Amino acid sequence: MTSLLNAFKAAPARQGPATPDMDRFKRLRWQTFLSMSLSYALFYVCRLSFNVVKPALVANNLLNPTQLGIIGSALFFAYAIGKLVNGFLADHANVRRFMMLGLLLSAIVNACMGLTTNTVILTLIWGLNGWAQSMGVGPCVVSLSRWYSDKERGTFYGFWSIAHSLGEALTYVAVAAVVVTWGWQYGYGLATLMGLAGLALIFFFMADSPQSCGYPPVHHEAQTPTPDDSPAPSIFSKQLALLKNPALWLLALASCLMYIGRYAVISWGVFFLENAKAYNTLSASTLISITGVFGIIGTGLSGLISDRFFNGKRNALAMIFGLMNTLSLSAFLFVPAGHYWLDAVSMMFFGLSMGALLCFLGGLMATDIAAKSAAGAALGMIGIASYAGAAAGEILTGVLIEHGTTVLGDGSKAYDFQTLSIFWVSASLISVLMTALFALHLQKRQPPTLPKREETLVPVQP
Repeated sequence: MTSLLNAFKAAPARQGPATPDMDRFKRLRWQTFLSMSLSYALFYVCRLSFNVVKPALVANNLLNPTQLGIIGSALFFAYAIGKLVNGFLADHANVRRFMMLGLLLSAIVNACMGLTTNTVILTLIWGLNGWAQSMGVGPCVVSLSRWYSDKERGTFYGFWSIAHSLGEALTYVAVAAVVVTWGWQYGYGLATLMGLAGLALIFFFMADSPQSCGYPPVHHEAQTPTPDDSPAPSIFSKQLALLKNPALWLLALASCLMYIGRYAVISWGVFFLENAKAYNTLSASTLISITGVFGIIGTGLSGLISDRFFNGKRNALAMIFGLMNTLSLSAFLFVPAGHYWLDAVSMMFFGLSMGALLCFLGGLMATDIAAKSAAGAALGMIGIASYAGAAAGEILTGVLIEHGTTVLGDGSKAYDFQTLSIFWVSASLISVLMTALFALHLQKRQPPTLPKREETLVPVQP
């Protein structure tokens, strides 16, 4: 057992030459960054495969929407808890091996998902996938911290955060094409192969840290001396003070509700388009993949726009994107069938706004109000709230779909999505209201002094 734990400890420092080879260092850094980012995109393929096969499972009377909601929620609950636990462990771990283990487990789970339709078994193994998925984001953020200085990390975090949108697009195009051509079991098979491909990328190209490759650390944390009679506040006291801050709770609630809308489209968008607007699986999946493509743009530009044009004040911009998200989701749900280009445009604006909201509500605004040493607690709180919302939304969505299902005389099923659509749009709109309350709460107090750019923390995105 001890030897197993030692295998996952951070790789020991190696003695390097007196004059470091900086060309090799830059090459190692790029190899690590690219392999980490691409493999994280493949993490997402292994996470979202279930969403693409849902319509086939219902159409073949293998599972009903309520059962699908329960199975899907298991991943969110496990991911929420695992994100905290594995994020802490990743700080002390060999992130290369840690990430490999998570992706291997996720690939194995996808292989198993195609072997049974038993609800209990599927719930258990999909919950295991949630835990495995939580072993991806922590190592990525720790790796960015180890390989990039404070001045560089924000830029490369923005590039890395594109990976989740790339993974979404891959899932809703490649996996969907396989499901349509060969059947739902083969969709899981492709996700498994993609996970194993990511495993190979990490194994051959990712390095744990500069020290493990014979280089010094890229930065040292500055320590501010304090008078003997005025001890510096402990990290725990800063975390406790943060948890007492009502602004954090308002932001957490806004993110919680935003995630209901996010996974409404990601998890159930294909099912909705097939049954409400008569698209086939490939056409529906292609429309949903648009959100991933435009999510890349929204995520990549949101921080830059807020810094350059809003002087780092993100509250107003978050509300603007929140309203855009609500309107685009409403168009997606309430525009009648037969308007492909309107559906495509609604998915464009939904992806653009959701990409920005994932950056703002999903972490960046929380770090703006947190002490630097308490940023982990802020992000953990937002993460727990976000995926609790996703899990609750997944269950309620399944129940509402089941409640609105009518079995016709020929045995086919008709669905009434009216109540469900109101639920999704209401969650999105209330998220905007919570963001407004967050902004009003901050206005009543002394505006927080943002850290210098080289010390600005970046949000952890799921």
